[in-house]
Amino acid sequence: MNRTQQIKKHNLFYLLILLLAFNSCAGNDVYFQYHNVAQNGWSADSVYVYDVNIADTNTSYNVYVNVRNRGEYPHQNMWLFIKKTAVGDSVSVNDTINFYLADQRGKWLGSGVGSVFEMPVLYQQSIRFPKAGIYRYELTHGMRDSILIGVNDIGLRVEKLAE
Repeated sequence: MNRTQQIKKHNLFYLLILLLAFNSCAGNDVYFQYHNVAQNGWSADSVYVYDVNIADTNTSYNVYVNVRNRGEYPHQNMWLFIKKTAVGDSVSVNDTINFYLADQRGKWLGSGVGSVFEMPVLYQQSIRFPKAGIYRYELTHGMRDSILIGVNDIGLRVEKLAE
């Protein structure tokens, strides 16, 4: 077996491991979606929208915000504004969250490969949705930068908790 075939075989092996890992983690996910942030940065007026279909109101859920950032992200933390609305309802809930992407020494938290790091942030724990239907989450950054550099993707994940 030549060197190229060995590399292909190793890459296939790692891809299979990665797929198995994602499958085992995604068993309780009701919703999981990322939006790519523009290469030149996340504008303060850019809103990322996630429409989550909730069918089961008798179950509790965890809601996560997932951030993928690059090494050039200039801050230790991130502020996000989150607006949650049941589609068809006029009442919205507005939240502000702050979380850390790096420790005091600048070491990135979460997991990463190369220069991209992924940080899941628990936004809501063990919540119940009052009625079935579509819930819209709108995310904007709350940093002082008008263009926030170093963010690759911003995502939302809703997982059903085992009862």
